[in-house]
Amino acid sequence: MRLDLDLEPRQFATGLANLNYRVSVDGALAVLRRPPAGPLAEGANDLAREFRVLDALHGPLPLVPRPLHLCLDTSVLGAPFEVIEHRSGSAVGGRLPDEIADRPDAGPALTSSLVATMATLHSLQPDTLGLSDLGRPEGFLRRQVVGWGRRADAVFPDGRPRALSAIVEHLESTVVEESAVALLHGDLKFDNVLFDLQTLQPTAVVDWDMATRGDPLFDLAVLLSYWIEADDPVTLHDLGQVPSLEPGFPSRREVAAQYFAACGRPLEDLAFHLTLARLRLAVAWVQLYRQYERGTVRDPRYATFEKTAQAVLDWTADTLDAPPL
Repeated sequence: MRLDLDLEPRQFATGLANLNYRVSVDGALAVLRRPPAGPLAEGANDLAREFRVLDALHGPLPLVPRPLHLCLDTSVLGAPFEVIEHRSGSAVGGRLPDEIADRPDAGPALTSSLVATMATLHSLQPDTLGLSDLGRPEGFLRRQVVGWGRRADAVFPDGRPRALSAIVEHLESTVVEESAVALLHGDLKFDNVLFDLQTLQPTAVVDWDMATRGDPLFDLAVLLSYWIEADDPVTLHDLGQVPSLEPGFPSRREVAAQYFAACGRPLEDLAFHLTLARLRLAVAWVQLYRQYERGTVRDPRYATFEKTAQAVLDWTADTLDAPPL
């Protein structure tokens, strides 16, 4: 494998954690991924895990890019890195791209594709893919509560905010049993799926460094934690991770119903899972803000993350006893 120096590496603008660069390897486009500089958050940026998952999934799940090379020797680039297959397509963030902004079918089509992709992933059998030892699905949800509480303490060294304490205490007292065991992506939202904007069909699913085995309803809840609706508090409208406020996009309840229908399962209570996913979202965003504070990342998008995270915590604490969707 040889890096072609005639094509200058170009960093992709999207993404909030790992750094991604378009490169050329042996005459073909590829993507080089590496963690950001500075201390890494617990459990994040695990490129060795991602490489293993890509290697197992790119055959049975064609949307998964093929892994090409993994380097864990930090003396080469100053951090571990991997090189993976390049896929054409566009990531979708908090607003629809201009090319499809006026298409009334965009919201329903993109959502249906994303939900179908999630359901397909969850239908795969880890044992047949060599991933039977990925993660620890037994007690998965309880460990998530403990783990995100521990991460919260790390990013709030002066003590947990009131809302965060209320959420963690509520989760600790209401842990539910896992509904099933499946392969989880860990952050399966629109900007981790590349789309052909002409056909509105997905071309790739990326960012697998948090993949594991666990309760598939947590994967669904993570997506829904980003899904802001017009009636939600205005302070949440700036979350801007999925274009759910755009015309034509379904509600959280409709997204959940689509998922359960695609899986052939009856609609289930997501109260615990969604509360846990919102805790995860808030703490992860404060982790990113702390990196911005330290100067290890300079992306100006991080500047408002602590404020948005606090809005998520406040809203979640205020609605612990309300219907989840």
